[in-house]
Amino acid sequence: MTSAPLGYQLRTAAKAGQFLVTAEVMPPKGGDPQHMLAMGQMLKGRVHAVNVTDGSRAVMRMSSWAAAVLLQQQGVEAVCQVACRDRNRIALQADLIGVHALGLRNILALTGDPVKAGDHPEARAVFDLESVRLLRLLGQLNGGVDSHNQPLTDGGLDLFAGAAIDPQSPSWSGLQRRFEAKVNAGAQFFQSQLITDFDRLAKFMDQVASRTHHPVLAGIFLLKSAKNAKFINRHVPGAQIPQAIIDRLGAAPDPLQEGVQIAAEQVQAARQLCQGVHLMAVRREDLIPQILDQGGIAPVDHPVDHNVDREGEARQ
Repeated sequence: MTSAPLGYQLRTAAKAGQFLVTAEVMPPKGGDPQHMLAMGQMLKGRVHAVNVTDGSRAVMRMSSWAAAVLLQQQGVEAVCQVACRDRNRIALQADLIGVHALGLRNILALTGDPVKAGDHPEARAVFDLESVRLLRLLGQLNGGVDSHNQPLTDGGLDLFAGAAIDPQSPSWSGLQRRFEAKVNAGAQFFQSQLITDFDRLAKFMDQVASRTHHPVLAGIFLLKSAKNAKFINRHVPGAQIPQAIIDRLGAAPDPLQEGVQIAAEQVQAARQLCQGVHLMAVRREDLIPQILDQGGIAPVDHPVDHNVDREGEARQ
């Protein structure tokens, strides 16, 4: 008996009903990936997989798939985020086929932030697809056909598709429709935007997500100071950090450690509501193990995958 091979650990843990832990890293802005890889090593054994962002906030960085491959070469399972903003369906399919050949299996399908929010506002957005249609496309590729239902003559894919969700969306009916559309399109797991309203998360889990058995991971964001929290509220779409948290950070003698404690408390709250947490600690990924320790989350246990053959490849 062996544990799930690299690339299948998140999927196997999800199917086993484990409490899932993922964390986010940014690819390098340049050709040297050493800092990202060092952060990945700190997360190894503490998370089931590390998300690699794809042009988050429309800021140019190393491609998510290249950074994800580098992490997996170092033994860190990756979730490759794929945004629709910058590529048409030909390029998206080419990239997805390529990442599969390179050993990546976890994909988070995203529409992508608007170009004007980033560092190249003059760039031309594509948006040939959006996240729901990208999820359908992933299902087609897994089924052995392309977007025109033509056979993939060199073999279908085996990708574990996830999607983003925002339980704090102001439109409850829109939130329900979007979640159901993504489930119907083939999403197998969900990672949420940053959560501060856990009553709202509880309502979402009870009234919407409970209709399916798809894991939902609550987004937990490390706030480093009151100034940082105010910046997030101004510049991150949908962010709603309450004034009480901003005041708590502002009054703390060590705002960063107070932010760690707040994140740990939010991890504890999320454990009572959903099947996982997705941690975001921009430029301080090294603090994620401390957040998990204070939140009572033990190192991850990679379950046995009973569908692993002697070559170590999971059969579907």
